[in-house]
Parts: sequence; C-alpha cells; structure tokens
Amino acid sequence: MCLACEEAEMFFRYQLLEQIAHGTMPEGYTADDLKAMGLPLPGEITIVEQPDGTRTIKKTVNAFACDSPDGE
Repeated sequence: MCLACEEAEMFFRYQLLEQIAHGTMPEGYTADDLKAMGLPLPGEITIVEQPDGTRTIKKTVNAFACDSPDGE
C-alpha cells in the first residue's frame, strides 16, 4: 500500500473513531463490522478535552465490578 493510501485509511479510521466516541454508530456499519475492523463500539470510548484544548480519545471505564467469585 502506498503512503498516501495508508494515510487516507488511517484518517478514515479516525473519522469512524470520532463518530463512535460521540456515541453514534457510523452509518452503514454494524457492531460486527466494527469488531472485524478492530474498532470499539459506541459507549466504549469517549473524547476527553484537556484544559489546553487538546482532545484525546479514551476508553470508557466500566464502573460495575462484581465481588462475587462466581459472578452472581
């Protein structure tokens, strides 16, 4: 793959990640499509804006934790 094509593919994946981070499913894609591409599902990541204005995509932390050894 040429450098220009590789850069275009990375930009496309970033655009998909931005849509997912805003909590929307990219149009024309299913959850299985995103998993096959190695991308998270909506709700699994968020965009965090730092005080200096930089934006970072971070994984959402699941607040639920089960203390039971058998998961019940």
